[in-house]
Amino acid sequence: MGLRVLHLIDSGGLYGAEKMLLSLVQEQVKQGLQPMIFSAGEPGIDEKPIEAEARKKGLPVTPWRMKSGLNLKESWKILKWAQRSGYNLLHSHGFKFNVLLGMYPEKFRRIPMIATLHGYVHAPRFSKLWIYETLDRFSIYRMRGVVLVGEAMKKELTGKLSNTHAVVIRNGLNIWEIRESSQAPIHEPFKSFFDNHEVVILGVGRLSREKGFDRLISAFSELRKQFPSSGLIIVGEGGLRNELDSLIVKLGVKCDVLMPGYCSIVPALLSRSSLLVMPSLTEGLPITLLEAMSLKTPVVASAVGEIPIVLGDGQGGDLLSNVEPATISKAIEKSLTQKELSSRKVDYAHETSIKNYSSEAMARRYLEFYNRVLVTL
Repeated sequence: MGLRVLHLIDSGGLYGAEKMLLSLVQEQVKQGLQPMIFSAGEPGIDEKPIEAEARKKGLPVTPWRMKSGLNLKESWKILKWAQRSGYNLLHSHGFKFNVLLGMYPEKFRRIPMIATLHGYVHAPRFSKLWIYETLDRFSIYRMRGVVLVGEAMKKELTGKLSNTHAVVIRNGLNIWEIRESSQAPIHEPFKSFFDNHEVVILGVGRLSREKGFDRLISAFSELRKQFPSSGLIIVGEGGLRNELDSLIVKLGVKCDVLMPGYCSIVPALLSRSSLLVMPSLTEGLPITLLEAMSLKTPVVASAVGEIPIVLGDGQGGDLLSNVEPATISKAIEKSLTQKELSSRKVDYAHETSIKNYSSEAMARRYLEFYNRVLVTL
């Protein structure tokens, strides 16, 4: 019998953490492990995107509906279910379960636990999210180990944790599967949008402050003076939608900006786009970046998190010195006009993605880490 691993996630879409988890579970099945994706959601939600994608890939998934917030009663119920089901390891992907299950001392939990930290959002002090972050950092001290998706994340942690049981395992993806997905046909509203714009810039992520999409929209408004037939697609959903919609109207670019919400065809959009732009204020190691590299889509991105390392300090894409709209606009213009330089960067990025960021290598490192923490006293 293979190691039984319960992957815990409360997913808001099919973004980086979700794609990484699906790739990891896919490889763990090949390794002979018995992984399970435990997908939490609020009552009334029928099927979450990660659940649909897991079923599509034939991967094991258990949907679980529960009230949001610090639901201690339900966390105990989940823990007892995991114990009865015979899981050998709990693997959390996000602060929800870091807190809800990680807060229990292991002698009560009775199942070793680790967490992958996919990235940190620096919430305003004393806000609700800040409280969760504080509880999160307290809880991960109670775990057997913590996985960071990049070296740059070490500075997010302090003292003992960053020097002892934290290990770096970079995200990986199934490159051949991404290439196959990139060939999928696109339908409306995407088809007409690509047909009507010579240049299409793509942004992917939650519509939240740290993704910098407000700055990207402002930069695009300026860029259209040089590229009047250009268009911008921002794929994702989140709390800033109304604010971003208002900004689009204010800048007079409504006809040339498409915000379709969440969609599952990002590789197909990447393969058809002129450029991926990531003006993030904070990041871990974005899966969308790795997808773009594997598909030879040029990249302009913030120099935050693991991005500078992945892009070879600019050899594999253009790094933004800051995320002011003028800087973003200038970097996009450079990528679009300096074709030979852009081509060299794309080739470097493509080779790097194949060599260093495969799902097989990621899964192998996770298995080594599992074996290490499970013998820890």
